Amino acid sequence: MYKLINDNLYETRNNLVNEINLLSDAQFNSKPDINQWSIAQVCHHLVLVEEASIKAIAWGLKEVDGTQKERKKIHLTLLDRTKKIKAPKIVEPDVEPFEVQQIIELLDDSRKKLMTFLSTIEDKSILAKKSMKHPALGELPLDQWIEQIYLHEQRHIEQIKEIKLLLDARQ
Repeated sequence: MYKLINDNLYETRNNLVNEINLLSDAQFNSKPDINQWSIAQVCHHLVLVEEASIKAIAWGLKEVDGTQKERKKIHLTLLDRTKKIKAPKIVEPDVEPFEVQQIIELLDDSRKKLMTFLSTIEDKSILAKKSMKHPALGELPLDQWIEQIYLHEQRHIEQIKEIKLLLDARQ
């Protein structure tokens, strides 16, 4: 199972980088609408979510409560873009502009932190037995916290594709 999660983390991140790699910094920071995020902000949000997820999993591992929580069909919530999910303050992106390369480095850095952190967990089965409250998904087993990282990223890759189309339409 963990190979599948790793493969999904890797594949989704590659897809994300491929979506943004060839953008100019101007395109990257351009907002399709005053009330929407730029692609740069979407990517910064993904970095913040990955880092916050590491903290949440670490806290969850320290919890003593051993009652196993019910697994949820989180893909149904996260991949359904008709349902808006408001980002908690802690994972709201900066309004300052970013360079594409800068964000790619931040994405690489947050992924290295995640993989390093996960490699320190000797008994990975504990991740299915402990849980932590997720701001949008409720109480989640810790292994589903890992899963939500790439599902959330897939959700935002679709958003990035839409933003690119909107920006192209304006030219």
